[in-house]
Amino acid sequence: MSSINTVQSLNTEKTFVSPEYIRNRFSKTMSDMYKNEVPLYGELLDLVQEINNNVISESKEIKEQLERTGEITRLNMERHGAIRLGKPYELFTMRRLFKVMGMFPLGYYDLASAGVPVHSTAFRAIENTALNQAPFRIFTSLLRLDLIDDDKLRTNIETILENRQIFTIKALELIDKSEKENGLNKEDADTFVKEALETFRWHETATVDHEMYEALVGQHRLIADVVAFKGPHINHLTPRTLDIDKVQSSMEARNITPKDIIEGPPTRKCPILLRQTSFKALTEKVTFKGKTGTEKTGEHKARFGEIEQRGVALTKKGQDLYNELLDKTRKTIGGSPNAENALKYNQLLKENFKKFPDTYQELQSEELAYFHYFTTDKIKNLSKDKTHTKSDVNQLLKDGYLTTEPMVYEDFLPVSAAGIFASNLGTDDAEREYEETSNQLLFEKHLGESVFKLTTWYENTQNKTIEKCLAQINA
Repeated sequence: MSSINTVQSLNTEKTFVSPEYIRNRFSKTMSDMYKNEVPLYGELLDLVQEINNNVISESKEIKEQLERTGEITRLNMERHGAIRLGKPYELFTMRRLFKVMGMFPLGYYDLASAGVPVHSTAFRAIENTALNQAPFRIFTSLLRLDLIDDDKLRTNIETILENRQIFTIKALELIDKSEKENGLNKEDADTFVKEALETFRWHETATVDHEMYEALVGQHRLIADVVAFKGPHINHLTPRTLDIDKVQSSMEARNITPKDIIEGPPTRKCPILLRQTSFKALTEKVTFKGKTGTEKTGEHKARFGEIEQRGVALTKKGQDLYNELLDKTRKTIGGSPNAENALKYNQLLKENFKKFPDTYQELQSEELAYFHYFTTDKIKNLSKDKTHTKSDVNQLLKDGYLTTEPMVYEDFLPVSAAGIFASNLGTDDAEREYEETSNQLLFEKHLGESVFKLTTWYENTQNKTIEKCLAQINA
């Protein structure tokens, strides 16, 4: 896709930049901002790029896999961020803002069941080509006010949130313009990126006094992070590594203290889903609200550095097996892993996951994971006596007319996200249980549209590659 699109509107030619152009600009500008705000993040990027370059130079198999799926060009610019919003208007408008960048809501995540009083979606591109051109995601959470059990505090929170506006006037104007005209020109796009970035910037001054802040922390540290500030400062920007174990073991040498546990599945020959680690959240100075001359200085923890390794996406069958093995491991150690039980947890996890096949051939044949399908040179020798259909795919694969590459998991894991939150906020809140959990219908009402169902997205993406292969075979 070209970075410039020309469209006709009311018989007047208008030249618009593509959503990929805007998304790349936004991702790069945000990364520069975060590097300036959190210098350790820049050190993390250097470490990840060094390890990625080493993996690619040492593994011909991984290099060829990334080249065939189109991921190799995006690897070192890949980022995912996370924000936490306070009220429905913010979620509704954030959806509109991300749509300007060609990002749409995929998946519903219930973090309340993992002890975090939010529910979430992830905004990203939905076409493979667009993903490879600008692989930027934002995991976006909305505070669940209905889970706050203190009526007076909940009312105070509603008032605090009602009185804030996290979007600039100019950003809102450009969102309106993009919706009305179906795009933005380069000048407007560059202005949009600059204005949109203000929503994600860190503010050292809180919007509440210290007493209110402590009351918010008493409910949940994440609630304080959502409510006590002018906007949803980006709390991490995550690069993608090809060897997270190497990153974990190399962080200390760069004076980066990693969390104790890598979240997600254990080390495998064929990585699945998502593995994540991070350096611990910064302790940052904050000035709390007060009468002039009576402001109080305190501390707040929220922003950290996260790293992820992405593996193959799992089918529902594969996801169910993953959940079963992860739950079994956690129940054995009595809950979430921590520094005290890290060694035992990792040993148990590795042992339990022996049940999960660890070759791509088994993952494909047992329908545990999703794959991209490609034809081989052998198809020119294939008989044209019959029209091949989807039911022939496994035989065509067995006979060498087709080959596969793993489809990377583009999304998130709620249990892992909760584990990252808990370890970085220095709290045991992830052990908390909420009586009310999933409420996808309410979330989608606040969002203003339905989220894309993840399994459907992966199935459709896999089917497109199969259909392309059959078209080539039957031509």
